[in-house]
Amino acid sequence: MGWPSARAGQAVGLLGGSFDPAHEGHLAITREAIRRFRLDRVWWMVSPGNPLKEHRPAPMARRLAQAEAVARHPKICVTEIETLLGTRYTAQTLARLRARYVGVDFVWLMGADNLVQLHEWQDWQRIVETVPMGIFARPGDRLGARLSRAARLYRGARLPMRAAPLLARAEAPAWCFVNLPMSAASSTAIRAAGNWSPSMRKLVTP
Repeated sequence: MGWPSARAGQAVGLLGGSFDPAHEGHLAITREAIRRFRLDRVWWMVSPGNPLKEHRPAPMARRLAQAEAVARHPKICVTEIETLLGTRYTAQTLARLRARYVGVDFVWLMGADNLVQLHEWQDWQRIVETVPMGIFARPGDRLGARLSRAARLYRGARLPMRAAPLLARAEAPAWCFVNLPMSAASSTAIRAAGNWSPSMRKLVTP
């Protein structure tokens, strides 16, 4: 796959995760991010593994192939850039991306459930203060996200939903919470249903 392309002045959303497996919820978030935040591209950064998760993910090649099958949008780029960068933690990844792609406006994208636990991430405040963040609500996560440690500490940096088109050009810390009726699909539920496992050879598309 190699290095994804981006040029100075472009707004690029970053959706990181193990994508174990990728599903329609990832696609729904991405489509809304492109529209709401006026992004030129969104990179699905398939990580070697999430340090906060106990289970080992499916092989990288299989997760990348599944992500490619789900990412049916011309502005989505599936990439293993964290493997290429040699980084494991988001703060490290963002620092190296900004050094490599000078002049690109990055936006970190994530579901509201991740905002709830963001304070558990390594160098989490460095993340918030490095790039703007677009937060998407999923069923059951809205109240917890608004009351999270990160949301309370950086409440002054929150942009109203009507200002979402300005997020990519905002100076960090800046974040915007988009309250939407998102899909309840999750990678955990798909694995629990037996539709995805490291040993399965056939890809399962939503």
